[in-house]
Amino acid sequence: MGVSPEATDLAPGFAEPVRQSQQAFRAALDALSYPGRVVTVPGCVAAPPLGPAQAALALTLVDFETPVWLDEAAAGAAAWLRFHCGCPIVEASAAARFAFVAAPDAMPPLTAFDAGSDEYPDRSATLVLAVRGLSATGDLRLTGPGIPDEASLGAEGLPSDFDGQWRQNRDLFPRGIDLFLTEGDRLAGLPRTVRMRS
Repeated sequence: MGVSPEATDLAPGFAEPVRQSQQAFRAALDALSYPGRVVTVPGCVAAPPLGPAQAALALTLVDFETPVWLDEAAAGAAAWLRFHCGCPIVEASAAARFAFVAAPDAMPPLTAFDAGSDEYPDRSATLVLAVRGLSATGDLRLTGPGIPDEASLGAEGLPSDFDGQWRQNRDLFPRGIDLFLTEGDRLAGLPRTVRMRS
């Protein structure tokens, strides 16, 4: 079966898919297990408009059974995602299992995404946001599982009312969405179990 001419123009995926996807999965797991910790993803790939960590998470966590939503700023990655991950791109944010957001300050509210159900809370959406700055020190104060006492996190470019949206999301537990915040080849995890104040 031949490769379409359009496919040859796409940015490549992982050079070593097994090893690199394992590394990216481990980084994602560490970030979610220790909220507030900023983790570097080894062996990232370039896939503009997705950032390197966003692209690595897509190659690792998304497949043909994963509906993906892209904000307007990330829409240029649709062909790359279809080619490398085989995933359907959906127009409605509520239909997505993964959402890749390149402009978080203009994104829909968290309530626009699927928070799962009481019977199947694991079927909620996961959002992967590219922020302008990511730091293990900042104005966001985090408490909850995986955090001894309290952790801090800095993330530039989030919606102005993000902490309020996150409180509403946390109140849905065990339902709720999970987040990855990314900058370049680094990421931090915000699982729905985390409490946040700023």
